[in-house]
Amino acid sequence: MAYNTPGVYVEEISALPPSVAGVATAIPAFIGYTQQATLYTAGDLTLKPTRITSMVEYEKYFGGADPEVKIKVAVTTATNGSVNAVATLAEADRSVHLMWYAVRLYFDNGGGPCYICSVADYKALVLTELESGLTAIGKEDEPTLLVFPEAQYLGIADCKSLYDQALQQCAALQNRFLIMDTHGDTLSLNDPGTDIGAAVKKFRDNGTPANNLKYGAAYAPNLETTVRFAYDDTQTDVTVGASPAAKLSTLETSDNQSYNLAIGAINKLACKLPPSGAMAGIYAAVDNARGVWKAPANLSVADAIQPTITIDGTAQDTMNVDSTSGKSVNAIRAFTGLGTLVWGARTLAGNDNEWRYVNVRRFCIFAEESIRRATRQFVFEPNDANTWVKVKGMIENFLNSLWRQGALMGAKAADAYSVQVGLGSTMTALDVLEGRMVVVVGLCPVRPAEFIVLRFVQTMPVS
Repeated sequence: MAYNTPGVYVEEISALPPSVAGVATAIPAFIGYTQQATLYTAGDLTLKPTRITSMVEYEKYFGGADPEVKIKVAVTTATNGSVNAVATLAEADRSVHLMWYAVRLYFDNGGGPCYICSVADYKALVLTELESGLTAIGKEDEPTLLVFPEAQYLGIADCKSLYDQALQQCAALQNRFLIMDTHGDTLSLNDPGTDIGAAVKKFRDNGTPANNLKYGAAYAPNLETTVRFAYDDTQTDVTVGASPAAKLSTLETSDNQSYNLAIGAINKLACKLPPSGAMAGIYAAVDNARGVWKAPANLSVADAIQPTITIDGTAQDTMNVDSTSGKSVNAIRAFTGLGTLVWGARTLAGNDNEWRYVNVRRFCIFAEESIRRATRQFVFEPNDANTWVKVKGMIENFLNSLWRQGALMGAKAADAYSVQVGLGSTMTALDVLEGRMVVVVGLCPVRPAEFIVLRFVQTMPVS
């Protein structure tokens, strides 16, 4: 700056080095069908990923759940004069649209901001429409998790194709992770009688991709929840005694007692849902409370009464470890006195020592994306020692803070991470001539104590 006029001039000199700001880690994108997709005019939010922070916002823009239209209620009078009502809804008659329910589970399990990508209003599921939603989400930078609430209602081949493309996007962008619901093909994950081992085998053989397995995790079985079904009272049949069936809406004034009993019976119906929405909320809650490096497991599932299928240790053996395919499926189990717990923390790459655990993969995504964004400020800066020192110091400060928070293993910082950059170290003279600045970052992320072995030895008394 040239000084030509007498006076006092103030110059601010930055004494602080550049820093790395950690990116958000649990911003899921829900892709599927909604009742509406309206901001100003009908359909103007279709295939336009929209950020929301509450169910109120969701319902404002995307409407409610798809009302059930095939619920049947029988109101009977016992010999002692008591009147009872029983509601039934066959699984084959249920709506296949689960977006509202999945987002509800997400917020109830601790979720925060998320993206909704509506591919169409409620209609038959079409693979290409869901693929279009995935493509739209691929253009957004903030989402870090992908969820397809209705994937379980696709045919298993279409489900595999959708998951395959989602994993490809995760691998290409390197800033997101896929949460999958296990698809049992013809074996329903809602049926308590389903052999969970057989269902998982079908998923491994026919429903999971072969590549990019480290970017996704699968969960089973489904959950019996406290969430109530949405239903259309003008389509709900109620039979009172031997009388012909009537629509629920007509009973409110003509037979108020039967009407109230029918409502109560409908509200007691078990709403069984895939776990991906709840898992997205658990990921978000763990990230906010402990950090992305904490495994999202050994945690209770809000709104869950119990898993739809009982899983014991023997059944989980084959889910957790598969020496042939390596495709691990995380179990959700019920424990006496503890409730319904997430009891697995593996990616689909269960046989990969490097990327076996969900928290390791997601922590590295977090660290890579945070450092990548921070180093953008050095693009077109002089590729010399002064710049290298700044970059190295910036990254080391960031990793040191993570190490102090418990994200990296090591008794001292040098054991937890390393950062190298410089001519003769990470770059050749040709690299410099061609404009490449190469930084090598080494990390030692913490891994979960998946198997705790207690060894007891009985000792003899010493006289």
